[in-house]
Amino acid sequence: MNVTRREALKRVGAAGAVLGASAATAKLFFDEGGIDLKKSTGARQTRDYRVEDDGGQVDLSIARGDKDAAALTRKAIEALGGMGRFISRGDVVAVKPNIGWDRAPIHAANTNPEVVAEVVRLAYDAGAKTVVVTDASCNEPNRCFKRSGIWNAAYEAGAEVIIPVENRFRTLRMKGEVLDEWPVYTPLLNADKVINVPVAKHHNLATYTGAMKNWYGVLGGRRNRLHQNIDVSVADLATFMQPTLTVLDAVRVLMRNGPQGGNVADAKDLHVVAASIDQVAIDAFGCTLIGKTADEIPYLKMGLERGLGTTDWQSLRTREV
Repeated sequence: MNVTRREALKRVGAAGAVLGASAATAKLFFDEGGIDLKKSTGARQTRDYRVEDDGGQVDLSIARGDKDAAALTRKAIEALGGMGRFISRGDVVAVKPNIGWDRAPIHAANTNPEVVAEVVRLAYDAGAKTVVVTDASCNEPNRCFKRSGIWNAAYEAGAEVIIPVENRFRTLRMKGEVLDEWPVYTPLLNADKVINVPVAKHHNLATYTGAMKNWYGVLGGRRNRLHQNIDVSVADLATFMQPTLTVLDAVRVLMRNGPQGGNVADAKDLHVVAASIDQVAIDAFGCTLIGKTADEIPYLKMGLERGLGTTDWQSLRTREV
């Protein structure tokens, strides 16, 4: 989608108003639900945004080597069959990057802004009516959205960027093993299609974070309360959120001291973007980029056991470009 200068200025002006209005209210004050609840009974709740698979296309694509992050993203999605495989004309699409931290792109704590922007452009090219880019940040949201570079890049690509505020959360019964009732971020639920766009990186508690762990940004409340059961909570979230598509940013990867980093030397340029219909498989691939295997990541095994995907990513129909 080509955005005219006039449209871009209107969006920037509107966004400035949103940022200013939300500055005093952007911190979240929920403290309900969570690990002290009894385990839920009955079927787990699922928000399934997947499209029907004809069984004849690539399941996982890996683009390597190009120093242009947008080009890598485009190649990975084209190798998977193109954005038109996933997005239909008139769709409202939610794009969920990692915008958790008050860090610049060089720190590799958040998703690369050019990867996010290219996903937005491709969704519009495929016929999307509206593309929303949002996340429930860990640090102060306005600073995270600005410093990450995602706010500007996404708006220039035509997206509606939503800053998280308290009234955008609603308590839902998720019926997970750890996550029973919890405040959930509704802009990521109120869409026809959801595209998960995590960054691959080290995590000091979960060992590795990518697609499945990125769903922590769906939650409000005191998410640190989940850390004592982090693997089960990640599996609960990946059960609840089953995306249309996952695009994994490994353009620059935080190799240690994650999830925030802070020392530029902790990150390494890898120039890789992967895309998949299987969020377990793409994480099983992604963790190899920081020198780990799926067997070392307990929540990946849980995802396999729950039927969310496979840890044997090499067994899938894979294409490297």
